[in-house]
Amino acid sequence: MIDLTGIIAISGQSGLYKVVAQSKNGIIVEGLTDKKRTSISSTAKVSSLEDISMFTTGEDKPVAEIMKSIFDKENGGPCLDSKSDDKAVATYFESVLPDYDKERVYTSNMKKLFTWYNGLQSTGNLKIKEATTGKDEATEKIVKAATEKKATVKKTATKDTTKAKTTTGVKKTAGVRKTGVA
Repeated sequence: MIDLTGIIAISGQSGLYKVVAQSKNGIIVEGLTDKKRTSISSTAKVSSLEDISMFTTGEDKPVAEIMKSIFDKENGGPCLDSKSDDKAVATYFESVLPDYDKERVYTSNMKKLFTWYNGLQSTGNLKIKEATTGKDEATEKIVKAATEKKATVKKTATKDTTKAKTTTGVKKTAGVRKTGVA
């Protein structure tokens, strides 16, 4: 499958975006083509590409698997242009996903998928997701060990609660003011 983590489509805006950070009132995204960062409100309709799937006659197929089929067919190159005529788009899509539901998958959906694929391909963001191997487990162990080490460092670096001495052995009094002469 193609790795689509962190890549989103925003309703009403063209192109794809990569999530950079979270802000107080939404998220900060970076355009894949122009590399400009913008803040998106939390009320905007945002769709993660890894959550989108298309209808088939059996179970729904995730977009990542369909993009992997296109990637294999084109050997990593660009696919059919989304501005082609509807018949060419439908025949190309049927060659990639033969069991798609012809009643529920519209030509506009196919064109949108081709636009996304070509956008990811041109920006170099088409990456094959690696299968879970021993490397992943090793990196998980390293990350876990690092977080445990940070936790122990934080515990030892807590604030000293004993009363602090001020100048030359005189102890600081807590909130009491001495007045008068003795």
